Amino acid sequence: MKPRDGAIAGVPCWVDLIQPDPKATMAFYRDLFGWEYEVRTPPEAPVTYAYARIDGLLVAAVGGPDGPDTPEGWTQYIWVDSADDVVEAVEANGGKVLGPPADIPGAGRVATCADPLGGVFGVWQAAENRGVELVNAHGAWNFTSLATADREAADAFYRAVFGWERESFGPDDGTSPTFWKQPGYGAFLADRDPEIKAWQESGQHLGGFSDSVAWLEVDPSAGTARWDVTFAVDDADASFALALELGATERVPLFDTPWTRQGVVVDPQGAALTLSQYKPEG
Repeated sequence: MKPRDGAIAGVPCWVDLIQPDPKATMAFYRDLFGWEYEVRTPPEAPVTYAYARIDGLLVAAVGGPDGPDTPEGWTQYIWVDSADDVVEAVEANGGKVLGPPADIPGAGRVATCADPLGGVFGVWQAAENRGVELVNAHGAWNFTSLATADREAADAFYRAVFGWERESFGPDDGTSPTFWKQPGYGAFLADRDPEIKAWQESGQHLGGFSDSVAWLEVDPSAGTARWDVTFAVDDADASFALALELGATERVPLFDTPWTRQGVVVDPQGAALTLSQYKPEG
């Protein structure tokens, strides 16, 4: 598979992890996934921010909070043509701007927002940083999912702001696996990667899943909506056990779906992540 290069508007393109002790963060994920780091901040900077790479390809970033109001944990960033325009749309549709648009020299323009139910996400207007370059490989970002008690409110917000469309594998009543898609994303990928094009043409994907950008999950207990991250692994059992050995705790034990074997761990500083092995039935 070719390295990913950019996206279209409305597609998640970047993910980072902000924690109080970024050195400990880097050590944990280096040992778990084999990440190597490129520190982007100067030595005298009050906070650290580092790109994480696998085989030289960008997979994520880690850093420390730059203020008391900085959201900690994982944040996904959605590719936009104009961060300023999207921030206006967020506010017009009941969301909040947690960090107004700001330029990061040599990278892009960024803003941090929350949907009306509290789910935190970022928007990314790319310059030199065109998002993650490796996905769906061991130790690389695989997907994100929004857990919310009110899927209709969430759907209305993300449709209005980013143009996402909802589709379900079964009845669209909240009981079936449901995802959001961004029309045209599958064609964008197919134009750039022959392997993806072959997969799409083989019919191995379901419905409009070639345009998929995120899962939508109903969680009645979610007083505040949250975006959860999933990372691909070659062997879910081995990676799950390794995470626990490195100091993580178990949140959801390993289980099987028709397509994956996966479980959820919480890293030593409290960030949850799903470890997922692609393992389709048959």
